[in-house]
Amino acid sequence: MDASTSGTPTVQYHNIPDQPITTIVAAPVSAFLRQVRHCFGDSTPGEFPLAANPSIVLHVLTACNLDPQDLAKLEATCSFFRQPANFAPDYELSISELAALDMCQRRAIFKPMTDEERQSLKQRCGGSWKLVLRFLLAGEACCRREKSQAIAGPGHSIAVTSTGAVYSFGSNSSGQLGNGNTEEDWRPRQIRSLQGIRIIQAAAGGGRTMLISDAGRVYAFGKDSFGEAEYGVQGTKLVTTPQPVESLKDIFVVQAAIGNFFTAVLSREGRVYTFSWGKDSKLGHKTEPNDVEPQPLLGALENIPVVQIAAGYCYLLCLACQPSGMSVYSVGCGLGGKLGHGSRTDEKYPRLIEQIQLLNLQPMVVAAGAWHAAVVGRDGRVCTWGWGRYGCLGHGNEECESVPKVVEALSNVKAVHVATGDYTTFVVSDDGDVYSFGCGESASLGHNTAAEGQGNRHANVLSPELVMSLKQLNERVVQISLTNSIYWNAHTFALTESGKLYAFGAGDKGQLGIELANNQTERGNPERVDIDLN
Repeated sequence: MDASTSGTPTVQYHNIPDQPITTIVAAPVSAFLRQVRHCFGDSTPGEFPLAANPSIVLHVLTACNLDPQDLAKLEATCSFFRQPANFAPDYELSISELAALDMCQRRAIFKPMTDEERQSLKQRCGGSWKLVLRFLLAGEACCRREKSQAIAGPGHSIAVTSTGAVYSFGSNSSGQLGNGNTEEDWRPRQIRSLQGIRIIQAAAGGGRTMLISDAGRVYAFGKDSFGEAEYGVQGTKLVTTPQPVESLKDIFVVQAAIGNFFTAVLSREGRVYTFSWGKDSKLGHKTEPNDVEPQPLLGALENIPVVQIAAGYCYLLCLACQPSGMSVYSVGCGLGGKLGHGSRTDEKYPRLIEQIQLLNLQPMVVAAGAWHAAVVGRDGRVCTWGWGRYGCLGHGNEECESVPKVVEALSNVKAVHVATGDYTTFVVSDDGDVYSFGCGESASLGHNTAAEGQGNRHANVLSPELVMSLKQLNERVVQISLTNSIYWNAHTFALTESGKLYAFGAGDKGQLGIELANNQTERGNPERVDIDLN
């Protein structure tokens, strides 16, 4: 019971510093005329009267050092204090640490961890359960873990439902649809061999697909080489049904990212591993192009937990969670300034993008396009950098930017999600509106409101424009995915809050999941794909 329902006068909030439980519960509370039971003695362990002092509950929430968006996710903490928590007496943890630990134990990734693994994660995050909680929440927010998603791959597409079922459609020359054959198919079909396995993440590259289960196992199919370019010569064996990646069996994986010449995976502890593209130590190690042994990403991120990875053309971005806040690191090819360090120099080891810190952006999601990159800050600002061809940076021109620059045209928009492709960028606002800019090839930007025969739906867009064709659907968009390849015409998916999936752009291989007429190769307006992702 809180003050608003008990009729007790409102207590002035004070920011109480962390104290051991014995100190807090033993202190008299003069504003309330009720007996204070201690959490030790005759009381049930963990059943202490925090509801008798709302200021302590407020203190617990604020002491977690989380932003307002994260605090909303802590509403269950209050119920934790309204009923027996069944915690044994703990003389070491403060109340806020106990609350954070309780919330951690509710997270899907944290639940299966052993005590030893949990303690290791705690030390890796900075020695606090509050920091562990922030790490877990940040990963859920940027990667849509445990939620439905759609991936617009190069020529083929993958859709994952909220229950973990997987559908595939489009190009299948390498068996990348996972249905046991190499036949192209525009109809979304469920991958039956995965029945009984719940998939929570997917990644699609040229002729290759990777899926990650809720148990941390990785399944791959299509081209057998991790490191080949999309039209490379390595990798002659085709895998047409999902097969577990044995080299990753001892790593609990939560995300995969497929770039050109390499693949990266992220473990639940926030460690990054890469496959191949290590020749001449391009990623800090020396390996052959088709090496299937994961190599840890060395350097600055060895002891810093990463919550998200994003791969572009020969480079990798890592969103890291440090006690001082969120930050972004980049590694790989610096062509076009896409690493964000103010130069075009390659980086063999992850390097902090200092400009993001200088902008006080507090990044919450990163996106790596083929030649450019983007990040969304907690305050809703969007920064872009890299090769600005076709206006894909949204700054009203086609100039390159070698350090992150705020997209001023979106100053009145609070962004929550960003997606990048080959010279194309999409931004989703907190109210579900979608903005796009960059290359208009294959009608993948969605700006197709002109009457038939009028206007140019393939026109490039140098500054962000509201995608009216999505606005008119009267559906709140929560995710955008678009093709990130220099070899394939792009297509785009828009996933709505209700689980509906809309597609537009290139569909010559059936990658839209929509049947096109014989003379059609693309779809300009968003059209519903016949899958219910919820």
